[in-house]
Amino acid sequence: MAGNFRYTVWDPCMILAQMATLQCCFYVSLGAWIVILDVLVGYPRSLDQIFKYQSWFMTQAHGKVMITALICNAFSSSLALWHVIQRTKLCLDYTCTVHFFHVLLCWYYNGSLAHHFSWWVINTISVTLMCVSGEFLCMRTELKAIPVSMSGAKVDL
Repeated sequence: MAGNFRYTVWDPCMILAQMATLQCCFYVSLGAWIVILDVLVGYPRSLDQIFKYQSWFMTQAHGKVMITALICNAFSSSLALWHVIQRTKLCLDYTCTVHFFHVLLCWYYNGSLAHHFSWWVINTISVTLMCVSGEFLCMRTELKAIPVSMSGAKVDL
């Protein structure tokens, strides 16, 4: 291990656990934002709000609420990235993985891929916000000064 700052081993169980944790955090956070905004605006809650493509149109008043929830969720999920992953260079990988599985679940739920351009743009914006804010948080942690204190340690010269 000479010359390495971090000890890293390819651990598939840890990677899968991190992916599952982030996916759960993504949906719990999105659900929480949807509930909060629906209560404030007065819309009924439904699973369609998360997975149905038609829920995300900007032309509808409720679509704007859903887009707001997704943007807030991007920032909340970046906190999960910071807490679970803790590495700047892995944020893009995990962010794309979370959204890839979201696309797969939406595809399964709707029976077809989204053919609305706006849905893809909204999710691309969500990926970008989640990744950049997650990288920012992780980078701030990685760049903290490492205290090198010799207090209490006996140094022989």
